[in-house]
Amino acid sequence: MLVLLAGIFVVHIATVIMLFVSTIANVWMVGSSSIGTISTGLWLLCNKTCTQLPVSSQDEASLKAVQAFMILSIIFSVVALILFIIQLFTLEKGKRFYMTGAVMLVCWMCILIAVSIYTARFTGTMVYSTNPHHGYCFILAWICFCFSFITGILYLVLRKK
Repeated sequence: MLVLLAGIFVVHIATVIMLFVSTIANVWMVGSSSIGTISTGLWLLCNKTCTQLPVSSQDEASLKAVQAFMILSIIFSVVALILFIIQLFTLEKGKRFYMTGAVMLVCWMCILIAVSIYTARFTGTMVYSTNPHHGYCFILAWICFCFSFITGILYLVLRKK
């Protein structure tokens, strides 16, 4: 049981770190141009230097929603990690990890909403670029989506142990 808890704890910390990286780094879409490689994230457009991300007025609300849900997913993931540590040492068996699992599943939902909006609105549309493709931050966000779902379900299953 202790090994299982340690494994889930490590996966949870990895999820938090990957959520930070995928939200902060500006490599959600990558493309090439005459200048070189161009990458866009949730915040900036980067080639040799980074500038404000140019977004049309019809896509601005979608980008703000993606930014907000990614930040919310980080917050919920950190809160779930703190709840896990607190509940591990304070609650008796059978009552542990209800809140941790629920908060982690809310984190999972926030990631799902953010990445789905980004996929629907911004995939393949990159300013000043040819041959755009997804960058590592987009892939990390989907990996975090899977990890947060798995850990959320495992927390709910472990409440009985």
